[in-house]
Amino acid sequence: MVHLSVTPKTSLADSPLWIRASGLAPSQPVTLFASLTDEKGVKYEARAFYRANSAGEVDLKQAPAVGGYYKGVWPMGLLCSLKPEKMFYRLIKRDVVGSPFNLQVDVFNTFVLADPPTEAPLATCSVERWFVAPGVERFQIRKGRVRGALYVPPGPGPFPAVIDLFGGVGGLIEFRAGLLASKGFAVLALAYFGYDDLPQSMTEVDMEYFEEAANVLLEHPKVKGPGLGVIGVSKGAEIALAMAAFLEQIVAAVCINGPTRFHGTPLRFRDVHIPAVPYRPENFLVTEMGTLVDMYMTEEVGDDASAIPLENAQGHILFVVGEADCSLNSKLHAELAIARARKYGKNNCTLLSYPGAGHLIEFPGSPLCFSSLMRNCFRPLQWGGNLELHAKAQEHSWKEIQSFFELHLGPLGSSNL
Repeated sequence: MVHLSVTPKTSLADSPLWIRASGLAPSQPVTLFASLTDEKGVKYEARAFYRANSAGEVDLKQAPAVGGYYKGVWPMGLLCSLKPEKMFYRLIKRDVVGSPFNLQVDVFNTFVLADPPTEAPLATCSVERWFVAPGVERFQIRKGRVRGALYVPPGPGPFPAVIDLFGGVGGLIEFRAGLLASKGFAVLALAYFGYDDLPQSMTEVDMEYFEEAANVLLEHPKVKGPGLGVIGVSKGAEIALAMAAFLEQIVAAVCINGPTRFHGTPLRFRDVHIPAVPYRPENFLVTEMGTLVDMYMTEEVGDDASAIPLENAQGHILFVVGEADCSLNSKLHAELAIARARKYGKNNCTLLSYPGAGHLIEFPGSPLCFSSLMRNCFRPLQWGGNLELHAKAQEHSWKEIQSFFELHLGPLGSSNL
């Protein structure tokens, strides 16, 4: 009898899984098929072809895939290669606390090409992938102008604290905050447009809003001060870098694939105003897939009036960049920002640069999103990335980000995790 095991049955979404089939005939060809459905009803799936060993087993820790969505030994390949049934969708967990992603894995006899498979599987197994550990609490934040959600680990604390920012998609995205809180950080997932009563579109970076958010976070009794961390991707990385430059509360900033000068929206902070490089339609290339590649990535990025004054930052900066980013020449931006800092005698910047990684570098085990739709954009945006190299970048950078925050914000404190 064929048996399929996927362990652990319940785990955090950034944790590795062990997938193993047994009871097969020696050298039997099989298809391993993974699927999940997101909260919008969009199905994501992946498949890989294997041959059983002489004992009639397929162990993804040892067995190489011979075809399908990837090849070679890759224990997490089925998760990392999940693709949406509808083009230009991005897998994002919205209800972080209330429910997990339910991942189903099937094993089919022989190599199955039908989409979806039409025959019955030999065996099936389902597991839960959660974005918060047991005991992590979520608090809705609606204080002054600040809108967001605060995730606090179990235990007395105090905990090192981080502000979490996403990019041009807007709204409130909380999955990274839940995962980081599960590691022992207090994390404020911060909305800054397109949510609740905030502006529906962004016309400027109002640094006083982010200063207010930092102060709200520091007021929480389980937050360890006086310094905070911030993490952002894309537009959120641009804002995270500006927060490090302008706000004394920020002592550690992680900037994932973001511009290092203001792009599209200017900054205002009290009597300081920094103009933005405007978006220009002629800078966008429409690919054969119908997606947009931002040719701003090829522009020479100078030390001009729009550059973020990184020389003002008193804390530490970690740049995480994908060298196959199709949205921005993130590596060039980071290198020029670091050069600017050094020009002013600063040695507080670190660069993690990943060949083959795209724009949306997230947690390990999350699938590559090569292109997707985005708010206020008339065509899908192409983010780029090589499947396996992007996955390796996510696995390595996730550990480095946590180590960076712990180094500069202090130990994780008294958590029951």
